Amino acid sequence: MIFTAKIDKTALKGTPVKLEGNYQEVGNYAPLVKVTTPDLQEKTIGGESNKAQLIIAVPSLDTPVCDAEARRFNQEATKYENIDVTIVSMDLPFAAAKFCNVAGIENLTVGSDFRDKAFARTYGMLIGDGALQGLCARALFVISKDGKIVYKQVVPEITEEPNYDEALTATIDAANRGASCCGFCQ
Repeated sequence: MIFTAKIDKTALKGTPVKLEGNYQEVGNYAPLVKVTTPDLQEKTIGGESNKAQLIIAVPSLDTPVCDAEARRFNQEATKYENIDVTIVSMDLPFAAAKFCNVAGIENLTVGSDFRDKAFARTYGMLIGDGALQGLCARALFVISKDGKIVYKQVVPEITEEPNYDEALTATIDAANRGASCCGFCQ
C-alpha cells in the first residue's frame, strides 16, 4: 500500500471536510479490503479480478443523493456482465438490506464498512471531521482486472451526485481491456 501526504478534498454544504486514511491515486494497486453484505457475508473488493470493479463510496444510503446514486448505478449495472459494482457505506447490513428491498437494488452489491472502516481508511475516504465524521466521503474508484486503480472521482461536494458518465465510461473501458489471467489476450 502506498501512503503519501496528498489529501483529497471534499466539502459538506460548502464547508471543507477533512478526509483521513491512506491516499490512493490512479495507477496504484487497489488494496484488498473486506466489506459486509446485507446477508452478513464478507465480500473482498480491490485487487485483481476477472471483472472490472466499480467501487462507489457513499455516506449513507438513507439520504436522497445516495439513494439516487444507488438506483442509477443499479440500473446501469444490468447492462454489463463484466463489471462488478459495489456500493460501500457505514450503514449497518440490516439497514442496507431494507434499503435494497425498498429501492429494488438487485444488480450490485451493497457493502457495509461498519466493522473496522477498512475501506474508508485504506482508500483515504474516511470523513475526519464535521457533521458526517466517521462516514465515507462520496467517491468512485474503478479497478482494472489487473488490480490497478484506473479512475478515481472524489465528489467535491458531498451533497451532490457524481459525474456518472465519466465514471461509467472509465468502468466500461476497464472491463473491455484484457483479462486478469496472464495478459496474453490483451
